[in-house]
Amino acid sequence: MNRVAVNETISVMKPKRAIETVSKGLRKRYRAERRFRMLGLAAVIASLLFLTIMFISIFGNGYTAFFQTYVKLNVYFDPETLREDTLARADYPGLVKKTMRAMFPEVQGRRDKRNLYKLVSSEAAFQLRAMVLRNPDIIGQEIPVWVPADDDIDMLMKGHIRRDVPESERRLNDKQLAWLDRLSADDRIQTRFNWTFIRSGDSREPELAGILGAAVGSFLTLLVTLLLSFPIGVAAAVYLEELAPKNRWTDLIEVNINNLAAVPSIVFGLLGLAVFLNFFGLPRSAPLVGGLVLTLMTFPTIIIASRAALQSVPPSIREAALGIGASKMQMIVHHVLPLALPGILTGTIIGMARALGETAPLLMIGMVAFIVDVPQGFNDPSTALPVQIFLWADSPERAFVEKTSAAIIVLLGFLITMNAAAVMLRKKYERRW
Repeated sequence: MNRVAVNETISVMKPKRAIETVSKGLRKRYRAERRFRMLGLAAVIASLLFLTIMFISIFGNGYTAFFQTYVKLNVYFDPETLREDTLARADYPGLVKKTMRAMFPEVQGRRDKRNLYKLVSSEAAFQLRAMVLRNPDIIGQEIPVWVPADDDIDMLMKGHIRRDVPESERRLNDKQLAWLDRLSADDRIQTRFNWTFIRSGDSREPELAGILGAAVGSFLTLLVTLLLSFPIGVAAAVYLEELAPKNRWTDLIEVNINNLAAVPSIVFGLLGLAVFLNFFGLPRSAPLVGGLVLTLMTFPTIIIASRAALQSVPPSIREAALGIGASKMQMIVHHVLPLALPGILTGTIIGMARALGETAPLLMIGMVAFIVDVPQGFNDPSTALPVQIFLWADSPERAFVEKTSAAIIVLLGFLITMNAAAVMLRKKYERRW
C-alpha cells in the first residue's frame, strides 16, 4: 500500500513540475520579448533624436544664407570718370571708393581707407557698371544704390561675429564697428532676401557665391542619367523576367546585377575615368560624362525594382492575354507593363534620388573644378550640388559655413521631393492582387 501511494503521489507531481517548467520558460521568453521591444523602441527614438539634432544643426547654420546685408551708397556718377567711349572699362571700383571717402571724410590714413573700402563687396563695382551700361542717362546724377556688404560685415550683422571680444580676436577692428554703427544709425544698412544665392554661380567671395551653376549641372546630369538608364534598365528587366530562358547564363547575369547594386560608387567613378575620359576622350567635368557614370550606377537599382514590379503582376493577366490571341510582345506591352509601371516609376525615382546625392563618382571625373559660369549645354564644364557642398565645406571663410548648410538644405529639399513623389505614385497607382 505504501508503494502504491508513493507512485500515485509521484504521478500527480510530474504534471505539476512540467507545468511549472513550462510557465518559467514562458515567463523567460516574455521577458526576452519585452527587452527586445524596448531595445527596438530605444533604437528608433535614438535615430529620431540624432536625425532631429542633424536637421536643427543644418537649418540653424544655413537659414541665414538666404538673407544678405546691403549698404546704401549715394553714388555720384562722375562724367569725368565715365566717358562715353570707355563706359565698359571705366574705373568703377574707384567710383565706389570715392563714394565711401565722401561718406567718411575724416578717414585719411591708407590703412584706414583700405579698412573702409572693405565694408562693401567687390560686387558693388560690377553693379554700378551694369547700371551705367543699362541706362547711360544716369551719368552726372547722384543716385542712392544698395550694394551688398562684405562677407565679414554680413557675418557680424547676422550675429556670427561677436562684438564683445577683444579686437585681436575678431576680423573687424573697432573703427570698422564704429563706421557700421554710424551707417546703421543713418538707416544705410538693411537685410534682404539673398537672390544672389539663388541666381548666381560659384565665387571666391562668399557674399557672391550661389548655387545656380551647381543646380543646373545637377539637372543636366540627371537628365542624361534618366534618358539612358530608364529605357535600357526597363528593357533589361523585361527581357530577364519575361523573355530570357532560364539557364545558368541568365542566373549568372542576375547574380552580377545584384552584386553591382552593392558596388561602392567610387568604383563607377574610376570606370568612367578609365573608359569615358581616357579611352573615348569625352570632355572632363561635363554633365554628359557625369550622366554616363551615374547611369552605370543606377542601372542595377532600376533593373531590380522593375523586375520586382513585373513579378507582382499576377500570372492570370498573362494567361488571359495569351488566351484571347495576343502575342507575347502584345501581352507584355499592352497588359503587363501598364500594370507594373507604378512600381517601375517608383524604383526609377528612388534610383535617381540616389544619383542626385552622389559625390564620389563625380569627383573622379573632374566635376570638382571651380566653375563660375552656369553651364549652357551637356558638354560645358559644370559641377553638381553635392560637389558644390564639398567645395564650400573645405573653404576657410566663416561665411561659407552657412552657404554649405544652405546648399545642404536645398539638396535635402530635392531628395525629399523625389522620395515623396515616389511614395505618392505608389499609393495612387498601386494595385493589390
